[in-house]
Amino acid sequence: MTEKQKTYLTSREAAKLLSVAVSTVQLWTNNGLLRAWTTGGGHRRIARSSVEEILGQQQAVSGDQGPGQQLSVVIVEDDAQQLRMYEKQFHAWRINTSVVTAKDGYEGLVKIGRTLPDVIIADLNLPNLDGFQMIRALKELPELDQCLIVVVSGLTELEIKERGGLPQDVFFFTKPIPFNNLETLLRQIARAKAA
Repeated sequence: MTEKQKTYLTSREAAKLLSVAVSTVQLWTNNGLLRAWTTGGGHRRIARSSVEEILGQQQAVSGDQGPGQQLSVVIVEDDAQQLRMYEKQFHAWRINTSVVTAKDGYEGLVKIGRTLPDVIIADLNLPNLDGFQMIRALKELPELDQCLIVVVSGLTELEIKERGGLPQDVFFFTKPIPFNNLETLLRQIARAKAA
């Protein structure tokens, strides 16, 4: 059987095809985003069809990151109206940003793993994989150590605490979206990146 005919890939092969780190592929298999199994010898095998599904999703994401000073942002929000508000506001601010959006935690993990953004803005109440699970998964990825995570949620601080809380380095804002605070934060990060 030739390489092209194989129905499975190793973690390294999948990572190369997806243009992500092997650790990202391992995380995606652990979270069920990639279908995989373990051989009797303890080696992970990933279904080629599962990788191809993610590649199809990634083609919708612009690979053009523009100039080096451009701020890369991924917004994970399931409410279409909120996403439109974010996009409109980002355009009005005229901050040099590349914005990618995702509608649930699984799509968020795929797009974040692909773009390795400077900033992630996420809701917590998301379908399929909620924001709590997504953030815990992201915190396992060393390549995102420098990424700023901002949560904008309708949940109260008490409700968040009751659901396991958030890591200390995550910024938390209550909805409605505090665009003034977000703009200040993004401008600070953009200045630091340009320095």
